[in-house]
Amino acid sequence: MRIAGGDKKGQKLLWDAAGTRPMREFVRAALFNILQEVIVDARFLDLFAGTGSVGIEALSRRAAEVIFVDHSATACAIIRKNLTALQLTPYGHVYQEDFLSALDRFYRRGRVFEIIFAGPPYNTGLADQTLQRLGELPLVAADGIVVTEVYKREVMKDSYNDLILFDKREYNDNRLLFYRLTN
Repeated sequence: MRIAGGDKKGQKLLWDAAGTRPMREFVRAALFNILQEVIVDARFLDLFAGTGSVGIEALSRRAAEVIFVDHSATACAIIRKNLTALQLTPYGHVYQEDFLSALDRFYRRGRVFEIIFAGPPYNTGLADQTLQRLGELPLVAADGIVVTEVYKREVMKDSYNDLILFDKREYNDNRLLFYRLTN
């Protein structure tokens, strides 16, 4: 698995072949081609971070910082190793905790993000649950974007409170859904 673009393009990433399913490189490249106008200097939240490939791709493409959240100790260790190997440690912060606890923590601290990516395991209902919580908390910047990756047959709503679906793309079995605030 390699970084698809930006300053670290072509660099290899560590990943646990027996564990987390990383986002396919061509899907990641497509995602960041869509986000290219908003990624530079963005505060980026990578939920269900797994290998960290999405957040590290964001850093490679000049996001200001990335917060990685995953409940797995193994996943968090891999993310930290990748950040160290790529000399990105100052820009990436890794939290080993449940996504709901992390979202509540960021809310209490007054954090907002220009881009929030949620890539939970497929067909678990976690994507819907995540968007529901993001629609309840003021974590999305005024012009921010929330993206979730789901299995193409997974049912998601067109709106979660003030988060409204504005774009969707399919790549084989993967579907990317893009939400933004209505006001």
